[in-house]
Amino acid sequence: MEDGCRFNTKLLHGKTSAGYRQREILPPVSQVTAFQYESMEELEKVFAHKKMGYAYTRIGNPTLTAFEQKVNDMEGGAGAISTSSGMAAITAALLAVCESGDEIIAGSGLYGGTIDLLHDLEKLGIHTVFAGGLTRAEIESRLTKRTKVVFGEMISNPALKVLDVPEAAAAAHEAGIPLFVDSTTATPFIARPLSLGADVVIHSTSKYINGGGNAIGGIIVDGGRFEWDERHTALREFRKFGKAAFSVRLRTDLWENLGCCMAPANAFLSYTGMDTLGLRMERICENADTLARALDEEEDIQVSYLTLKSHPYHEYLARELGGYGGGILTLRTGSRERAFRLINALHYVRIASNIGDVRTLVIHPASTLYLRSGREETEAAGVYDDTIRVSVGIEDIEDLIRDFRNAVRVSRNA
Repeated sequence: MEDGCRFNTKLLHGKTSAGYRQREILPPVSQVTAFQYESMEELEKVFAHKKMGYAYTRIGNPTLTAFEQKVNDMEGGAGAISTSSGMAAITAALLAVCESGDEIIAGSGLYGGTIDLLHDLEKLGIHTVFAGGLTRAEIESRLTKRTKVVFGEMISNPALKVLDVPEAAAAAHEAGIPLFVDSTTATPFIARPLSLGADVVIHSTSKYINGGGNAIGGIIVDGGRFEWDERHTALREFRKFGKAAFSVRLRTDLWENLGCCMAPANAFLSYTGMDTLGLRMERICENADTLARALDEEEDIQVSYLTLKSHPYHEYLARELGGYGGGILTLRTGSRERAFRLINALHYVRIASNIGDVRTLVIHPASTLYLRSGREETEAAGVYDDTIRVSVGIEDIEDLIRDFRNAVRVSRNA
């Protein structure tokens, strides 16, 4: 890390964890709706952004600020804004730079909820053009005068496609548009997209950052390096702030008006959960690698995981991911019926739609997460009728392997 300490030390002792007003070692939970002032003149200055302070939790809260600063520090950003969910974060980020008539170039294989959101934006006149792996050629062939942003996932969920951030960023920047990256599945432990050339990083903090499955949230981190010019008409009133135009519009305009703030209690839970992010991710990635290799020995099960040499994106492990494959792997069982039998035969593994929990979770995405997606979109996401998505947790790996092998045997013999 820039200050000389490594990941876990920076999480616990970085500049954003130096202590608080009453000497607390954690940020207090400011579970309030509004903040009082001694005079109307003072409150007026806060509302006019002429004085630092908090007025109403929808537009700012010290517990949210503490969490935002912590994530921003770990991502190496210029500023961060927390939201009520990961989907709210993607929505706010895209609406900050797009208006009716604009276009988004997005990678294929996105999370099902994100695909649904992009279709909803069509109703607002914002069109999405999908491109396979967001290579230079794919981006350049889809650029128009209306293109305002390129959007992709660092490690797609559950397709496990890896975004070549330097290549995508170079193509986008040559056209004068920013690259936004959803890095939920990578986390700053595995990859820091801003350092690779991305302009904005987005997380669903409900997943690995929180880690305990107890708080919904999202966050947007601005790298603060992109030059917003006259092409970006959605930011016309904010270009006077230069490279901070995106963050300023989010904080003082769009985010406030959408009302998508994170709850203070959720910010606290996410802050404390993040303290163990490095330890959890190291264990999760180790477990996922070992489980994938064990299940890869099953002749009638097809396993997809980034550390397997057979994976088409295996080369990106060293190039962008620090050698880690993340916490998601997928299985193909041959039929939907067998996928259900395998899932139902698991003992320790929970059937749930989240990822990034300390517990191993499993789901049949075709019948749930991609229920509203078309066949082409679903298959681009690596989802078929026989696909199982596994979000690996921190259990003892011997127990996970035994549980999955037994479930494979049960599903085979039924």
